[in-house]
Amino acid sequence: MKTNEELQKDVIQEIKWDPQLRTVATEIGVSAKDGVITLSGIVDTYARKLAAEKAAQRVHGVKVVAVDIEVKPVKTGIKSDTEIAEAVSNALKWNSAVNEDRIEVKVDNGWVYLNGQVEWEYEKRTAESAIKNLLGVRGVTNNITIKSKVIDAVEIKNKISEAFHRNARLDSHAIRVEVVGSTVTLKGTVRSWTEKEEAERVAWSSPGVLTVDNRMEIFNEVFV
Repeated sequence: MKTNEELQKDVIQEIKWDPQLRTVATEIGVSAKDGVITLSGIVDTYARKLAAEKAAQRVHGVKVVAVDIEVKPVKTGIKSDTEIAEAVSNALKWNSAVNEDRIEVKVDNGWVYLNGQVEWEYEKRTAESAIKNLLGVRGVTNNITIKSKVIDAVEIKNKISEAFHRNARLDSHAIRVEVVGSTVTLKGTVRSWTEKEEAERVAWSSPGVLTVDNRMEIFNEVFV
């Protein structure tokens, strides 16, 4: 069994191990309580904030990650909102998986707001992923909505279940899939946060899905 102190130590070591975080690892605070990790501190890019969250999620025993990290670009990374908006537009334009004509961009004090409507969840996620490493970006609010073709709920469930069986990272027998209309609910148990996230990613990849309610529980050690 891991104690809170052991889990905290593992998360700190994972952050130090991440190449993107090694130079700022000492600026990131980590606390642990009953599987809940809280990250605090200051980093210079939004990408590093996301990397710290992902690093914590990779650690076995982590159930929830709360991120209270502030992004403060160094002077050389400070850009005007106009410059950031132009960089975001170019990043979306050059990404073949995104239809930039359907996405509206607004920047306020370094924070990027994405609006519009696309047909697939992967387009929404790809749009955000394409801009997270841009210099000057302090955060992203993704308000893009999904308007997908209507597909029979039984077909959606079958396709997701088949995808789970193909996925080497998932124990498909431990996952229950329920579909009502275009809403998918995932239930059951997984071994880690990463597996829970992977199950949700697979569900979102199915055509016709507009909502995923991930109720899967992480089964691991008892913390003392």
